[in-house]
Amino acid sequence: MLLLIPHFIVLWALGVAAAVVVFIGWFAALVLGRLPEWISGFLTLYISYSTRVGASAWLLVDRYPPFVVGDPQFPVDVEIRPGRLNRWAVAFRFVLLIPAAIVAAVTSWGFGVLAFFLWLIILVMGRNPRPVFDASVAALRYSMRTNAYIYLLTGAYPKRLFGDAREEGEAAEVPAGTRPLVMSRGGRILLIVFIVLGALAMVGNGAVSSTQPPPHEYQYAHLG
Repeated sequence: MLLLIPHFIVLWALGVAAAVVVFIGWFAALVLGRLPEWISGFLTLYISYSTRVGASAWLLVDRYPPFVVGDPQFPVDVEIRPGRLNRWAVAFRFVLLIPAAIVAAVTSWGFGVLAFFLWLIILVMGRNPRPVFDASVAALRYSMRTNAYIYLLTGAYPKRLFGDAREEGEAAEVPAGTRPLVMSRGGRILLIVFIVLGALAMVGNGAVSSTQPPPHEYQYAHLG
């Protein structure tokens, strides 16, 4: 995480710019039924970059991610194909995205709850166990798809949190890569654990926040 601090700074700056660009793009998509090429290009670059940094932060790869632009040798390849958009879906995008955004947030929180223990397991074993890799990849992939939907790069609603169905005649094991993402049984179980712990963490955090008085009440109490 210390090594990734420069990336987090760049991502923060790009995130501010992306918020402005997608705001402009929302109006353009309402009129054109698609994003202008310069907007889709920038947002694709941003989401691809954030996914590569996320893969490194989640210990899915052992190589330092390239800054902003991709590297053919980097083991994370993000493919986003912007296209035509339904204007009604664009108009109500910030309502439609709520279920997917909740699922993405819950799985990310669940990973965060277990992050230290997962880091310790990988540190001791010197590798990423298959169940941990599968669950982490599935959560990160769903988060990337949700971001692509939020940023109007696709009209396809985020799906397949638990991986892709195995094609008939496909080998029992996927030797390399995550396309399609065929999860192990242990990975599916761990992903369910992510969801349960993430939901509990979010509810607990909300409960704690709601019980804390606003700052001005502390000031009034001190003055009293």
